[in-house]
Amino acid sequence: MSSNYQNIHQDLINACRQGNTKAQFEIYKLYYKAMYNSCLRILNNTQEAEDVMQEAFLSAFDKIDSYKGEVSFGAWLKRIVVNKALDFLKKNKINSLPLDEKINQISVEEDENSEIENNVEEITKAIEQLPSGYRIVLSLYLIEGYDHEEIGKILNISASTSRSQYNRAKKKLIQILQNSTNKALKRRIK
Repeated sequence: MSSNYQNIHQDLINACRQGNTKAQFEIYKLYYKAMYNSCLRILNNTQEAEDVMQEAFLSAFDKIDSYKGEVSFGAWLKRIVVNKALDFLKKNKINSLPLDEKINQISVEEDENSEIENNVEEITKAIEQLPSGYRIVLSLYLIEGYDHEEIGKILNISASTSRSQYNRAKKKLIQILQNSTNKALKRRIK
């Protein structure tokens, strides 16, 4: 059952297949922000995210003939961007992925179901504070929409390790947000 995805920008995709640079620029403008944000969530560095995202677009345009329309063009492009970002991490930050089960053990005594009211900026800052392995798994699962089996394949870990890292990332994120909320309350009290 191989039905093709109907893209609203199919005319631009077809023009890109013909090497049309104006169409490539239009595709770039349509997808730039989302792809940059995906890169940034993984790399946690604006310059590196920009560079990797640019490289991913070039790669996508080079292999646009391999896009068969089985998923949306954005999903296909995001897969390339995420893979480029993870490849960059592997090449340049060999030890930045603390995916070993024994690294960064956390003891969280707080109630996991406690509600924390934070705005998006606070949550984004808290995610940036996570160890890179936690941040990457959390971003891939929660924000990018990959399941644990896919994350396992992407990161070359087991699905259960991905689940474990995700759960630890959530606990650590709650801990960071609670600490940040407590500091803000203390400042207001003084």
